[in-house]
Amino acid sequence: MFTGIVEELGEIARVEQLPNTARLTVRGPLVTSDARHGDSIAVNGVCLTVVEVSGDEFTVDVVHETLRRSSLDKAEQGRPVNLERAMAANGRFGGHVMQGHVDGTAVFLSRDPDGLTHFAFSQDLGRYVVEKGSIAVDGISLTVASVSAEEFSIALIPTTLELTTLGRTEPGDVVNIEVDVLAKYVEKLAAVHLPGAGVDNGKGKEDA
Repeated sequence: MFTGIVEELGEIARVEQLPNTARLTVRGPLVTSDARHGDSIAVNGVCLTVVEVSGDEFTVDVVHETLRRSSLDKAEQGRPVNLERAMAANGRFGGHVMQGHVDGTAVFLSRDPDGLTHFAFSQDLGRYVVEKGSIAVDGISLTVASVSAEEFSIALIPTTLELTTLGRTEPGDVVNIEVDVLAKYVEKLAAVHLPGAGVDNGKGKEDA
C-alpha cells in the first residue's frame, strides 16, 4: 500500500523492450537505499516489483496490461519519475489509501498562475471523482478542487511543483490516475442492493 507522498524524484536510466514487457532501470538513491528483490516501489503511481538492485538503481518489469493502462508505455531514458516505497506498518499516513493500481490516464491541459492545474480525463472515471475528494496523479496524493464530466482541477503548492514531475508537465502530457479505491468498493456494494447503481469494471488485483 502507498499513501501518495512522493519520497524522491528519480529518473529512468534505461529502457529495454521485451515481448509484451518493458524492463525499466530507474535511478533513485533514496528508495534504493534499502530496496531488495521483491520489494514494491511506485513509479509515477504504478506499483512495480523490484527484480534487481545495483548501486543507486533498481530494475522492474512492466507487463503489457500495465503498459496499456498507464503512461509507462511512453517511458524513455532520462525521463523524471515520482518514486515512493510501500508504506511501512509503523509509518505515518500522510496522504490517502493508494494501491498503485492505476485506473487510467488523464491529459494535462493547463496551469493557472496561482497553481490551479487542469486535466482532461475519461468519463468512465468521472463517477469516482468528487470535489474535495482524493485522487492520485502520477502517484501524488492530491485533493480535487473542482470536477466536471470531462475535466478536473487540483491546486498545487510550490513544493509539489518543485519536488515532483508535475512541475515539469506540459500541456498534452499524459499522467497516471488512480481514483479513490473506497469509492469503487462502495459502488460495487451498492450495486448488490440497488441494481443499476454501479457497474463492476472487472479490474483485477494484478492490473496496473
